[in-house]
Amino acid sequence: MKNKFKIIILLFLMLCITGCGAKNLIIDKNNKIVTSKETGQSLQREIYCKPSKNTETYKLYEKYSDQMKTKLEDLPECNKFKMNSTKTSSLWQFLFVKPLAFILLKLGNLFKYMGLTKSYLAVSLIVIGLLIRIIILPFNIKSQNQSKQMQKAMPEIKRIEKKYANSNDKTEMMMRASEIQKIYNKYKINPVLSCLLALIQLPIFFAFLQAIYKIPAIYEGEIFGYNLGTTPSVGLFEKQQYGYIILILLIILTTFFSFKYTMKQSQASNQEDGKNQMNTMLIVMTVLIGFTSFSLPTAIAIYWIVTYSFIIIQTYIMKVIEKNKDIKRNPRKKKINDKLKLKEGLKYGKNS
Repeated sequence: MKNKFKIIILLFLMLCITGCGAKNLIIDKNNKIVTSKETGQSLQREIYCKPSKNTETYKLYEKYSDQMKTKLEDLPECNKFKMNSTKTSSLWQFLFVKPLAFILLKLGNLFKYMGLTKSYLAVSLIVIGLLIRIIILPFNIKSQNQSKQMQKAMPEIKRIEKKYANSNDKTEMMMRASEIQKIYNKYKINPVLSCLLALIQLPIFFAFLQAIYKIPAIYEGEIFGYNLGTTPSVGLFEKQQYGYIILILLIILTTFFSFKYTMKQSQASNQEDGKNQMNTMLIVMTVLIGFTSFSLPTAIAIYWIVTYSFIIIQTYIMKVIEKNKDIKRNPRKKKINDKLKLKEGLKYGKNS
């Protein structure tokens, strides 16, 4: 259930990144979304600071200034942006999006002062993305521990479900719920926690993604030769910059392996039907993300790759820690492992 919920969230996130925010985008007289020919970037109705003058983005915003929530001439330059520089259209923007945009810009200015003249905002984006993952790390650890406890409890829960399989009596159903609750208490499981933790994470991620879209200066920067505003579709098909293939592959691979590892860690070993279903969903999601990645600005792609790379490393480290804990809890298992290592060393003439 938890893995299905994660994939639904990811699907919703991808749709929000690429399509369902269309009402917040500037449109032309033919009701088509206005995009930059240079980058493929869509123009937002609400931005927090103005793009650099003499850029195509600035000229486009100047042309469609009447659709902007704050007139272009009233916006501050991005390096002078403050929390009170512009009015916010909602409480959500004020509490979440604007503070993240402010931190992103100020941290970027610090990196610019340190000499990163072109990639300062890209580095700021990466650092904040990693900080967000570190902040929510305790929640993820707790969630994964809950999954492990659920695996241990599953045989007992299935026995109770089998016991009351044909029961329609209200009293028996209450007894079933009571017995399952006792098992939850025994293994210290909170069945609501997994969904709750996912819902806690969502506002942070959505706010950060919106903050990126509302800072035009980000799309003027570069990192590793990639312009942060350019989408892979424009980079590949119009500019013939084939390095964007690497970007697409990294998005697909990091997403696929992060979901694969977390699913393997949380899926109970005896749930074959569940495994097959999740594997099918994983393949479908990977294909969907592959197509979607063509329309993501490089700034979002970099954030995506860094975030999911962190999840892969986090899952691997947690797996190693859990393995060491199991060995400590089971001394006999440790002795067997030590004997195997010794045997391996003798086989290859190693002294250990």
